[in-house]
Amino acid sequence: MKNVKFTAGREKLAAGPSADHGAADHAGHHHAHEHAHDGHAHAAAGAAGADAALALADEYCRERGEKLTPIRRKVLELLLASGRATKAYSLLDDMRQIHPGSAPPTVYRALDFLLSVGLVHRIESINAFTVCHDLTHCQHGMLVVCQQCGNVAELHQPALREALVAQIELAGYRLAGDEIELKGLCAECQAAADAVKS
Repeated sequence: MKNVKFTAGREKLAAGPSADHGAADHAGHHHAHEHAHDGHAHAAAGAAGADAALALADEYCRERGEKLTPIRRKVLELLLASGRATKAYSLLDDMRQIHPGSAPPTVYRALDFLLSVGLVHRIESINAFTVCHDLTHCQHGMLVVCQQCGNVAELHQPALREALVAQIELAGYRLAGDEIELKGLCAECQAAADAVKS
């Protein structure tokens, strides 16, 4: 399985159910493109990328002897469309718009599966989920989480991670999980904050 840099979910995809949620559901807001025609181009490219990512995830699961069931696929698709860290209850709301009878265990079981095969990350600091940037080839790097909008960047710097883990262990601590989360503000939210101040 080739390593595929996942960027589709980070694009501003065509509006799906999750695109209608406000700040409370996705820990922030999504900044609009300055030019409408640019937005349409990005949406088209993002949708094509999401389809390719779903096909890759399906193939990856088959190679592992697992199955990307319709429910699991739909939850992954919703996370791709969101393009940011998304809480389970927001995913449930989106699922209910598609499948009105969806119950919390349905979404949680799908998320548990996607976590177990390395297709998504759980962002512990905000109790939310995001698609792995290197789809099917997760390196357990460091996650930088925007505290304003929920956007997530993954840093794959093995030497830096090893040095940080070594310092943590020297201090007498042991990491509780594979991933290291850092909090911050993304470039868009910094620009928005600066615009408000000026």
